[in-house]
Amino acid sequence: MLQQVANILQRGSDGATGEQVTRLLESPGFRLERIVSKGEATAIGFWYDQPEAEWVLLFRGSAVLTFEGDRSLNLASGDSLVIPAHSRHRVDSCSQDALWLALHYRASET
Repeated sequence: MLQQVANILQRGSDGATGEQVTRLLESPGFRLERIVSKGEATAIGFWYDQPEAEWVLLFRGSAVLTFEGDRSLNLASGDSLVIPAHSRHRVDSCSQDALWLALHYRASET
């Protein structure tokens, strides 16, 4: 089978509105997504509460993530972090040029 080449640094589709999420890889244990944000923030009052852990890398741009309990993190290009499963969080602000990689995975039980 012929392999396809994709450039994850490419901007989102011209003319598309809203955040664009593309699944790059997926298996029963993980999901890798490319997210192109254009200034979107999480809806007021909504918190992400995901059953799996998430490693997120902000490739380009800037963003502010807030975790339940009012702990906020300012992210810049190249910053990454692990968000544990069921860690309630939201994106409070995001630059118009934000490009993310998000790896959702089942964390091992220890």
